[in-house]
Amino acid sequence: MGTPNSIKLEKIDFKPGRSFRLFSPRLRNTFFWHYHPEFELVWVEADAGIRHVGTHISTYTRNDLVFIGGNLPHLNFDYRVRSEYHQVVIQLRTDFLGTAIGTTPEFAGIHKLFKKAQYGIAFHGTTKLSVGGQMKDLPRLSPMHQLLQLISIFNQLANAEKHEQEVLNTGLTSTNFIIRDKIRMGAIYEYIDAEYHRDPDVNEVAKKVNLTTPAFCRYFRRQTNMTFTEFVNQYRIERAKSLLIQDNNVSETCYAVGIGSVSYFNKLFKDIVGVNPTEFKRLYDFDTFEDEGTLD
Repeated sequence: MGTPNSIKLEKIDFKPGRSFRLFSPRLRNTFFWHYHPEFELVWVEADAGIRHVGTHISTYTRNDLVFIGGNLPHLNFDYRVRSEYHQVVIQLRTDFLGTAIGTTPEFAGIHKLFKKAQYGIAFHGTTKLSVGGQMKDLPRLSPMHQLLQLISIFNQLANAEKHEQEVLNTGLTSTNFIIRDKIRMGAIYEYIDAEYHRDPDVNEVAKKVNLTTPAFCRYFRRQTNMTFTEFVNQYRIERAKSLLIQDNNVSETCYAVGIGSVSYFNKLFKDIVGVNPTEFKRLYDFDTFEDEGTLD
């Protein structure tokens, strides 16, 4: 379980002569709620996982592609992934491309993309699959060809169709996440993750972040546009989607996420997802369901 000082400022080391870092982390059993000044592009392949960027939480299935701006808190995308999985992460120096990104006309679209990344951007459809494939190929290229390919990738993301890109924190600017709020929200998210399947207590979490319960409720609503109970229930449903995809039945899933009534679980699930759990599972099994669900 987290503490109010549990959020991490990740220190990123770059090899000499390199403007970016390319690697494949494996942290599946670690709740690594963190931030860093560097931009980050993440591709992950897994049966199901949690996408947690800023105040946005959602599930992804099969694969995910997210571009994250500097100092925007996020959770590792392989947290509690149960299947085999593969990740490609690219972290960029804060001076990536230098002043050219803001002054070279050909980089105008990429410059705009980087500004929008302060909110976090998820990509879908053909853009996601195409860029994911290119990122998987990067380790086989020389450093110079990696850089050229990376510029091509960012150009493709900058020109993606509107319906294939999703801004994850529409009501939030990354500058609103001052250090105190990063620490508080990190502690709150860790508490929810540890307790969602039991009975999370708003009074207990308020004490953990040194607020009275009324002050905490106001603070939490201001940060997430939801009450604490609404957020916990939606977190439970996002977890339930992952369990259903992993072939758990409806009853097992209901009790595993801390909901004591199957009928209430079915209603809550349909209210949030749009279909009931059985239908969600059937549609997923037949590969016709959208591969993401959103909780904002």
